[in-house]
Amino acid sequence: MPESCADPREELIIEKLDEHGERWVKKYAGGGAHFVNWLAQYREIYGETNVEVEEVAAPDFSCYTQDKEKMFRIWVKEEK
Repeated sequence: MPESCADPREELIIEKLDEHGERWVKKYAGGGAHFVNWLAQYREIYGETNVEVEEVAAPDFSCYTQDKEKMFRIWVKEEK
């Protein structure tokens, strides 16, 4: 098992702009039960339309790849 599940470069990804110029802020990156719990909480707080999920290709050395688990990012639309 690797020392860390996440790619250290993941910490550098903090926001994105969509095709409409809307700014999204990354709130979580990971998988499993933690992902499911965080996703439910963010949807409850911000609403379904303001929360987006992105499946991420986990690096080969990560525990996500070794355990054949999917990795996700949770994005929340920034309020204007």
